[in-house]
Amino acid sequence: MEIRSAAYMISNVDYKNCPKADRPEYAFIGRSNVGKSSLINMLCNSRHLAKISSTPGKTQLINHFEIISSEKNDRHKELKWYLVDLPGYGYASVSQKERKQWSSMIEAYIRKRKNLVCLFVLVDSRHEPQPIDIGFINKLGEWKIFFVVVFTKTDKNKPGVPEKNIASFLQALATTWEDPPPFFITSSEKRAGRKELLDLIGELNRKFFQHTLK
Repeated sequence: MEIRSAAYMISNVDYKNCPKADRPEYAFIGRSNVGKSSLINMLCNSRHLAKISSTPGKTQLINHFEIISSEKNDRHKELKWYLVDLPGYGYASVSQKERKQWSSMIEAYIRKRKNLVCLFVLVDSRHEPQPIDIGFINKLGEWKIFFVVVFTKTDKNKPGVPEKNIASFLQALATTWEDPPPFFITSSEKRAGRKELLDLIGELNRKFFQHTLK
């Protein structure tokens, strides 16, 4: 699959005001400063699609982008789908009241957005397993949400450290998960994992449209 264009559409605080749920949708979420904007820009071949900030908690809304893609062997056939940039969870320099509002907004979107095909949960490979990431993933299991884990920033540490942290993370998940969720290893700077993520989205797009055409 190749992304031909990506454009910002709209931002909302309520999933009910999101664009019409008539096409597949893929949302990205993770702790603040996990590299979410950089990953989205890398996937879409754009430097400025998602705003990158050194300030944790900068993303505060449900941000929709319209993506137009095509299969590599059929560039004349356009497929339109949504990519969603969700607020980060965890640390942010905001009040407790605002954090609760964010949490409610995110949960409502994840659990009630009918065309959400897959949630990409980003985990920073520079660090050892964080309870907040494990807890969020366990919550997705309780909600029966389809998701994959995306390990980010694998180029930002000494050799061997990301692999060690990823192995520790999967081991931590094994205490509550019989089988580990699908996962991808990425680097926005080196563009590692881009093809694998786009291949997954392409496969899920085909299944979505096959189902809706029945």
